[in-house]
Amino acid sequence: MATRKSARKPNVSADELKSYYRDMLLIRRFEEKAGQLYGMGLIGGFCHLYIGQEAVVVGLEASAEEGDKRITTYRDHGHMLACGMDPKGVMAELTGREGGYSRGKGGSMHMFSKEKHFYGGHGIVGANVPLGAGLAFADKYLENNRVTYTYFGDGAANQGQVYETFNMAALWDLPVIFVIENNQYAMGTSQKRSTSTPDIYTRGEAFGIPGEAVDGMDVLAVKEAGDKAVAHCRSGKGPYILEIKTYRYRGHSMSDPAKYRTREEVQKMREEKDAIEHVRELLLSGKHATEEDLKAIDKEIKAIVNDAAEFSKDSPEPDAAELWTDIYADVAPQNA
Repeated sequence: MATRKSARKPNVSADELKSYYRDMLLIRRFEEKAGQLYGMGLIGGFCHLYIGQEAVVVGLEASAEEGDKRITTYRDHGHMLACGMDPKGVMAELTGREGGYSRGKGGSMHMFSKEKHFYGGHGIVGANVPLGAGLAFADKYLENNRVTYTYFGDGAANQGQVYETFNMAALWDLPVIFVIENNQYAMGTSQKRSTSTPDIYTRGEAFGIPGEAVDGMDVLAVKEAGDKAVAHCRSGKGPYILEIKTYRYRGHSMSDPAKYRTREEVQKMREEKDAIEHVRELLLSGKHATEEDLKAIDKEIKAIVNDAAEFSKDSPEPDAAELWTDIYADVAPQNA
């Protein structure tokens, strides 16, 4: 791994830096295991891995407070783990088992946790964006000072409903952070070939929505931008856009050979920009941790992931009667 140069000095404590390292490593190891289970035929359907993009959700979750909400698209495992959802429940859902967060009925792309205020991964590109604005509308109506993180990708940024949502969010000053996870290739087409503007966040200018581009391979940069966006929303100034420029190492999904880019390009990103290695270097160079400390963290994370995999294998498949549950709400919720 080449040494990565960064002018940014950690503006967080040593314990916070360690927690970022641990959380990103959990996502990386979890996704690697999910890829293995998919290859074994234990995960069916689609499976979109988050490997390479870990700094995005970890940095933004560091800026969140209890009660803040998050909603995203189908590349969602990392978001679940970052907000504190149990790896066992996530992995069991991936394998379609009863112990999963949606009791085995949602799979990789459709999981939810009311307790963690995670309002799902959504399989329809861009469909979650207006839903995220709806969550923020509820917060404004209830005057609870909460913020909603609405994640979508560079491909979804070209969907029409995104701009309808921008307009409404700006008109109503909704406390929503629109997070564009720009991994540069959408489903398999480079941004240069699919998007007319080099900086997608500038599209908010037409609606009076401020925003900025962020280095998504630097968890400290993401945390800093997240703090700024959250402060903007909590102060009643309306929505904010963060275009977080990141990079996925794997294909769009497990079935994607990713022939639209070279192996050399991916390797270069791994060697020069990997977010986990960056924090590792900061911990070691700042003497906040030793090699032994980091090995211990890795060992702990591997045990957690292995336990999640075993739990998912041992959990039974859902009973056929589950087909008829969770179709209608029994009582309409009156508060959030």
